[in-house]
Amino acid sequence: MNLFLLIVGLALLILGAELIIRGSVSFGRKLKVSLFAIGVVIVAGGTSLPELASSINAVLTNHPDLAVGAVIGSNIANLILVMAATSFLIPISNINQNQINQAWINIGLALILIAMSYFILSFNFLFGILSIGLLFIIMYLQVKQGSLDVSEVEEKGDYSLLFSIIFIVAGIILLIYGSDLFVESAINIANQLNIPEAIIGVSLVAFGTSLPELVVGILSAIRRKVDFALGNVLGSNIYNVLGVLGVSSFFGNFNIPAVIGSEDLIFMLFVTLMILGFMFLLKRIGRTYGSIGLILYFGYMLYIYN
Repeated sequence: MNLFLLIVGLALLILGAELIIRGSVSFGRKLKVSLFAIGVVIVAGGTSLPELASSINAVLTNHPDLAVGAVIGSNIANLILVMAATSFLIPISNINQNQINQAWINIGLALILIAMSYFILSFNFLFGILSIGLLFIIMYLQVKQGSLDVSEVEEKGDYSLLFSIIFIVAGIILLIYGSDLFVESAINIANQLNIPEAIIGVSLVAFGTSLPELVVGILSAIRRKVDFALGNVLGSNIYNVLGVLGVSSFFGNFNIPAVIGSEDLIFMLFVTLMILGFMFLLKRIGRTYGSIGLILYFGYMLYIYN
């Protein structure tokens, strides 16, 4: 029953995120905001809304291990499940400097999180302010370089002002209710199986909240629009650490669970270095990476549950 409720909660999260995105795009158009400016927001945070809603909820209900696990697990899933599935279908051969820069930023953030775990530093209000500030700087630099893909904004539709507002409000309600259901079900599953919440977060919750990125990646491959898929995944990972953990830290102080600091963060750093290696050495991410990534992900899932 809890697994069913988890799936229902996830569905509400994804639907809520989609309504907010569509409503925001249409609302922005009514206010004569440029499609590029709207697109920056959509690319930066659209697919990360489920992670954000569930992480804030987890912190507010005093289950921060679930929030940290979900963010780290989602980043890992993005790198070796989403990118592997995408590149296995259609190889990514147009590696640009911005994507390499994003990979280096991801490596830097992984090292910061490892240091925070080692020195037992807390996520707090100061971390939140620094994270959001750094995120805005990174976004500004990406806009300046013209490296963000905003093509999907055109496909989100144009609605009346009333419907745009209704979509946004309905999306927020679904996010709130969906995150309640999602987090509560995940906690119940952890308790039933006698598994630490951090492990449930890094696996089950992370896989669920990475589904939007997985769908976007596979659809990009089907449409043969994979040029920006890598940048969007790396950008989503940056947003998860700086945006999701940054905003969540405004709602309470929490630390990185020891099990995540000693294993999952090291694995996240490893897979980020691996993807950077493919960029530098092979200048493409194709079926070789796709095969290795999928094997690594399923092996990783088996390892953390054994």
